[in-house]
Amino acid sequence: MTSSPRDGQIEDIAVRDTRVSDAIDEPMRAMVLDILSDEARTAGEVHERLADRGVDRTENTVRHHINELRDAGLVDVVRFEEGRGGTTKYYHANTIVLSYSLPDSADAAVAEMVDAVQPQITDALTTLTDEYDDSIEEIVADMQPCEHCRTQKYETYVLLTVLRRAFVRARRES
Repeated sequence: MTSSPRDGQIEDIAVRDTRVSDAIDEPMRAMVLDILSDEARTAGEVHERLADRGVDRTENTVRHHINELRDAGLVDVVRFEEGRGGTTKYYHANTIVLSYSLPDSADAAVAEMVDAVQPQITDALTTLTDEYDDSIEEIVADMQPCEHCRTQKYETYVLLTVLRRAFVRARRES
């Protein structure tokens, strides 16, 4: 049985980067990322901020979670300070995790905004696929661990990654 396009349409894409989702499976790590997104902090400062939020963990546990986030590439050591017989590391998040849902009442406004930017997005996607098709294909080829995985939406994921990172850069520069 064939289905018509009206049977259902894809309206959104939920991105699940396995590296990110594995690192933030522990709910406290999402809080750590949030704390480190505003400014660079030491593990001790993160520990204090978590305590302010009612999270009771040892500083060593907090340090462990920061290291897990760092190992996943979500947190960077941005500076070292020498003093008091040791070196203090300052950490900063390089990724923000958003875990929200839009209210149904936002549908009309969101649809209007989508209509407003869709032509520019279409142009951007055309530029990416026309000018960077070989690079996209190479990245996709590296992402496919097996023959079965050809059915996955790797190209869409690559394009969304480019658009997300361009969005972050544009927000940072504005």
